[in-house]
Amino acid sequence: MSFRSKFAVVVFSATLALYAVVGGWMFTRAQQQNDPGAQLRIFESVLQHINDDYVDEPDLNKVRAGALRGLAYGLDPYSTYLTVDQVRDYRANIDKSQVGIGAELSQVASYLYVIAPVKGGPADEAGVQAGDIIEYIDSKATRDISLYDAKQLLNGAPGSEVKLRVLRAGTRPFVVTVKRRPVDVPAAEARMEAGKIGIVHVNSLAAGESADVQKRVQELLKQGATKIVLDLRSVAGGSLEEGVKVANLFIKTGTLAETVGKGGKILNTLTADPKQAIFDGPAVVLIDRGTAGAAEVVASAFEDAKRGEVVGEKSFGAGTDQQLFPLRGGDGLLLTVVKWASPKGKPFLGAGVAPTVEVKRPELAEAVDPDDLTGNDDDSIARPSASPDKREAAPEAASPKQAPEDTQLKKALDLLRESKPATQKTE
Repeated sequence: MSFRSKFAVVVFSATLALYAVVGGWMFTRAQQQNDPGAQLRIFESVLQHINDDYVDEPDLNKVRAGALRGLAYGLDPYSTYLTVDQVRDYRANIDKSQVGIGAELSQVASYLYVIAPVKGGPADEAGVQAGDIIEYIDSKATRDISLYDAKQLLNGAPGSEVKLRVLRAGTRPFVVTVKRRPVDVPAAEARMEAGKIGIVHVNSLAAGESADVQKRVQELLKQGATKIVLDLRSVAGGSLEEGVKVANLFIKTGTLAETVGKGGKILNTLTADPKQAIFDGPAVVLIDRGTAGAAEVVASAFEDAKRGEVVGEKSFGAGTDQQLFPLRGGDGLLLTVVKWASPKGKPFLGAGVAPTVEVKRPELAEAVDPDDLTGNDDDSIARPSASPDKREAAPEAASPKQAPEDTQLKKALDLLRESKPATQKTE
């Protein structure tokens, strides 16, 4: 073998050895990063340093609580550490002496994020919009506190006021004062449009609301509707079962939703009941960034069944179930154990539902897009932050005469006018 050949063999062998060593190191490091034992040893080391080397006598109960908050914080917005008092309140389920501001909230990249205010609720009347970031609740900064804690700060006695410092793209930070009161979610609304098109605007998919949606659809059918627009914009929250029931009004067979557990295991498959379907004509669903939870069940069922177009913008991405795990001291961990998913098994959390026909509303072009948030201090939405005491009034709402055209609804109507009505069947 020539020297050149021998040299090539040596180089090749050395390269293979290097790849083996580096690859093995990276694999081992990846294993360590996801190894609970390795992580626990790191925590033990940190705790030992705090106990032995911290300048003052540490309160280890506070250290433990802070560590547990951090552990849950690294998971998702709906998993959280609960104190003893919070565990008690959570189990009580309801406190009639406390009311909120009427808004569906989440946490995006460490920010308290408004998915959608409830129509006609206190937040809505005060001018809070979908996509707003609540930077301060009174004088308490919301960044890096849990979603659960933020919601508790927003709750209070009926008639009491809370000041919210709001960050909104395209404007300076401003403060709104919201008077807390019980929120009565308005019923679904229905009206007829030219071309025998009925429009159902849903305001909530909380328990029992699907029956109201069914009544509105039946009313439109009696008025001669042969095509329907189902408006799910700014419908956030609600229950999985209500979303399935609404989807079933339009889809008579097949899977409507799934629930997914650890490791992607399908826990439950929810299927259509042919007897519950009341409309099989052309239909279009409207969604936007304020669409979340149960409304995403409906939109994804339409898409996967190819039942009709889904028009608008990508939905927010929510829909989970939590379980409370009690701890020795009486506190607890509230952990997400179930994700809601589309008929094809795609979870909504963090991904949302993409429309089949994308149409953005010009008047909402400046709303904060959660996909643009990183949680870093150089986020453009975070830069204007100043002291919460330096308060500015909320920007004035646009006059009703200046309201722009609803381009999403217009597109939905155009699509339906181009379609042919089907023979109506009521099972």
